[in-house]
Amino acid sequence: MRGGLWQLGQSITRRLGQADKKAVARRCFASEAELKKTVLYDFHVTNGGKMVPFAGWSMPIQYKDSIMDSTLNCRENGSLFDVSHMCGLSLKGKDCVPFLEKLVIADVAGLAPGTGSLTVFTNEKGGAIDDSVITKVKDDHIYLVVNAGCRDKDLAHIEEHMKAFKAKGGDVSWHIYDERSLLALQGPLAAPALQHLTKDDLSKFYFGEFRMLDINGVHCFLTRTGYTGEDGFEISVPSEHALDLAKAILEKSEGKIRLTGLGARDSLRLEAGLCLYGNDMEQHTTPVEAGLTWAIGKRRRAEGGFLGADVILKQLEEGPAIRRVGLFSSGPPARSHSEIVDDTGKGLGEVTSGGFSPCLKKNIAMGYVKSGSHKPGTKVKIVIRGKSYDGTITKMPFVPTKYYKPPSPPK
Repeated sequence: MRGGLWQLGQSITRRLGQADKKAVARRCFASEAELKKTVLYDFHVTNGGKMVPFAGWSMPIQYKDSIMDSTLNCRENGSLFDVSHMCGLSLKGKDCVPFLEKLVIADVAGLAPGTGSLTVFTNEKGGAIDDSVITKVKDDHIYLVVNAGCRDKDLAHIEEHMKAFKAKGGDVSWHIYDERSLLALQGPLAAPALQHLTKDDLSKFYFGEFRMLDINGVHCFLTRTGYTGEDGFEISVPSEHALDLAKAILEKSEGKIRLTGLGARDSLRLEAGLCLYGNDMEQHTTPVEAGLTWAIGKRRRAEGGFLGADVILKQLEEGPAIRRVGLFSSGPPARSHSEIVDDTGKGLGEVTSGGFSPCLKKNIAMGYVKSGSHKPGTKVKIVIRGKSYDGTITKMPFVPTKYYKPPSPPK
């Protein structure tokens, strides 16, 4: 949904306060009857979740606390998000790695078993179909999660290419985990709380790694990752056990980890400088333009072999025409589509996500500008409702990340 979830949260919170729920549903292009519900829907409502339509699902935008308070609590203590609207799937078979490498920019073959990476599904023009976290479970098993709003097009894209691949004798099949739910546990208390519920030593389990293990007595898929910039986990759990697991996590944190909605999830990911697909990356945006060059494996740069590789490799060599940047700005917070101009009013690009940072207490945004105007410290103007306000290009993330990584070897 364009404009960012933070802004959506603010406008919907105001509308809910006016008891205009029918108008909210109409504005979000779905009625309550049409929306899918996660198995935690009643739990959200019981705990004060304000439910809104998002990507065809009824999801909590926030709970009883404000979006600002819940953002700060995630950074100070922790948050539990229901992200069961996202789509988890596995690719299996002896050829699943070469198959996936035709569709994504990552060096999947180079991943060690049990490790993963962010990657991008590309189209023939090098544009981003979606971003995804993929994990090589074993050489013949890949686990990945795709965005809820991209589910239908992603699955159709994968299926189309899989049929052609199998027709040529390739060994690959898939399973979509509609029988499982997905929880995201984020923040400094994530690991201590989860450690109470598993016998596995989480201190030896690092950012980007994947395991299958028992949590709260149930077989789960656990990835040390997230969408907040904090340490944390995504937990795939059989849906019939999702409610018990959510309750157990909240209980083990003694109330410090809180249920958190999509509003704070958006402000957290913006502070961490992470893209929201549909805002900061779209089908016409390449990974190079989006600042995700690091996700293109060295071998893939040399060999290509993925959709749109000719466009992307040319951009790597010559540089892209536009680049994703971070911005600080004065005045009201910049929103999606706010124009970025230079001192003379000449257009440089536009904002794709923006809002007020609860942690920094200042306006932050990200967007795209012409190459040459992308260097940190560059002064710009941001046009909001016809008025120009001072802005400065800055590095991202805005808030330092706290991913749990192995200790550096002594020098």
